[in-house]
Amino acid sequence: MNGIYFDNAATTVPKPETVIAAVEQAMRTLGNSGRGAYEAALGSMRTVYHAREQAARIFGAGSPSQIAFTMNATEALNMAIKGLIRPGDHVITTVLEHNSVLRPLYELEERGASLSFLPCDEKGAVRLELLEEQLRPETRAVVCTHASNVTGNGVDAARIGHFCREHGLLFLLDASQSAGILETDLEKLGADVICFTGHKGLFGPQGTGGLCVRKGVEITPLLSGGSGIRSFQRRHPQEMPARLEAGTLNAHGLAGLAAGIDFVLEKGIGTIRQREQALVRRFQEGIRELPQIRIYGDPMAEDHTGVISFNIGEYDSALVSDELWVRFGIASRPGAHCAPRMHEALGTKEQGVVRFSFSWFNTEEEIDAGIAAVRALAQERR
Repeated sequence: MNGIYFDNAATTVPKPETVIAAVEQAMRTLGNSGRGAYEAALGSMRTVYHAREQAARIFGAGSPSQIAFTMNATEALNMAIKGLIRPGDHVITTVLEHNSVLRPLYELEERGASLSFLPCDEKGAVRLELLEEQLRPETRAVVCTHASNVTGNGVDAARIGHFCREHGLLFLLDASQSAGILETDLEKLGADVICFTGHKGLFGPQGTGGLCVRKGVEITPLLSGGSGIRSFQRRHPQEMPARLEAGTLNAHGLAGLAAGIDFVLEKGIGTIRQREQALVRRFQEGIRELPQIRIYGDPMAEDHTGVISFNIGEYDSALVSDELWVRFGIASRPGAHCAPRMHEALGTKEQGVVRFSFSWFNTEEEIDAGIAAVRALAQERR
């Protein structure tokens, strides 16, 4: 890409060369997984299984069969939420949530479920101390993000997992912003389902994602259809992972996802997080004293991701983002980021925020260029 790319929370750019090579090789050689006994089909089956193994490693699953693949985290979250929550159930969630959590929950609310929202503090950190107050006899689940896509604040998922175990609740975790950056071990976090996407912190291609499901948790399938097995059976197969996978899998993309996870595991999640945090803190130090700058979230927090969001006075975030691209060649993300309740809580519903999000491939020189660009815009608005 030409210019400086600071929109990695939307999708990581660039991808590791090993990911690109894996996708190219798969597109040249792979057939349809589970649809034949010839080499192209068998190669596709092996590729998909390897991707399951790698996903099982990064999400702490005891078996690759606990991984079901989808086209993205939105599909995975719809599967988990609509497949586990029933009319009459009560769900606890948070104001940090993306619309991929909110909209399925709103649909269920229309069908008779009820919702409670944990608020956040002035830095955008969710107030987990209020969990107990939200409990009702009909509470069935806690559904929440692992990290805000607006502020970069992490959520103490292990604390939520412990709370859910104590009270016999399901815990559904959205790891869209955390996979590859924060600890996402199913057992350590006490989660029942972790939903993930492949194209962000796991460095995989778009069109990949999935669910990591605790053994014994039975999600009612969202889709049914061809599976390559039990073709004369009227019902879709019920065993995992076929239970949640109908139709042709994206073997080409999953080859890239496996290579992306290889890259993450080779570098080390802790190392990646430290690098991203260092870039965030360098940028914060460079802009925080500038006139009219307001930074959202808590970039100094231990569990912060590679996201930092800011505004310049009353300057509309979309106009700032346009100026950054047109004048300085810096790609950023303005607006609401599909997280309306977070913006209502931050008081940025009308203005939105400008989001910079960094990844492994960003450099200190790029951060300094970003600081200089924001400094120029801030001084112009004095």
